[in-house]
Amino acid sequence: MWDYFEAVVLGVIQGLTEFLPISSSAHLRIFPELFGWGDPGAAFTAVCQIGTEVAVLLYFRKDIWRIATTWLRSLVRPELRGALDARMGWFIIIGSLPIVVLGLLLEDAIDTTLRSLWIIATTLVVLGIVLGVADRYGRNEKDLKDLSVRDAVLMGLAQAAALVPGVSRSGATISMGRALGYERAVTARYAFLLAIPAVVGSGVYKLKDVGAEQNLYGWGPTIAATVVAFVVGYAAIAWLLRYVSTRSFLPFVTYRVLLGLGVMGLLSAGVLTAGG
Repeated sequence: MWDYFEAVVLGVIQGLTEFLPISSSAHLRIFPELFGWGDPGAAFTAVCQIGTEVAVLLYFRKDIWRIATTWLRSLVRPELRGALDARMGWFIIIGSLPIVVLGLLLEDAIDTTLRSLWIIATTLVVLGIVLGVADRYGRNEKDLKDLSVRDAVLMGLAQAAALVPGVSRSGATISMGRALGYERAVTARYAFLLAIPAVVGSGVYKLKDVGAEQNLYGWGPTIAATVVAFVVGYAAIAWLLRYVSTRSFLPFVTYRVLLGLGVMGLLSAGVLTAGG
């Protein structure tokens, strides 16, 4: 039963951190070490994230249905190809390609070397600063209707950087979007939609590794964590979209830097071991 308790706690952490630009994978790596539970493993992290992506599917169900149906109809109706929803379908597909390709090429490193707490702490600090600079100096002049193939590719490449724990999918995509001049709420919304194919695909692909030796939890705890992540994640989406419509990302930047520096300090003191 203790495994279930640990998994539920990690599910809450996943739900709270997946959509905030602070890296859920970093938190699922750091906090189990602080609690003395050990690394839950890449498969647990990937499968648990399916729960939060189901929350995205539910929260944005109308947008997703509209985009999917318009994109499909545009394949046979040329007059629809200029519609925003049809273009969004292509942008999500194009933007998802970098993380899919790099995820397959770097799978071994993602499961091992890149889970080092030194790497995670460093990316928390560095990408936190990047987010802060992009948000501070990015112009609020572009909406979703202004999205282009070039910008979709650039944000897709930024999302791919989140294969390194500590980067944050939403944080990297938002940073690129803000640097390109998109409004905060627009970048957050697009980041959520862009993550769907990558996260769901990664979670389904990693199902085969649940219960394997390198992963801490079996099927029961992993399912429990995924369900909890869905419930908490749904609430987190609504809160973040309201928050960024009127405020900056500075609190998240500050939190990232402090957490990263704190982990570095604990590693240097020998309280935590880097692993990886």
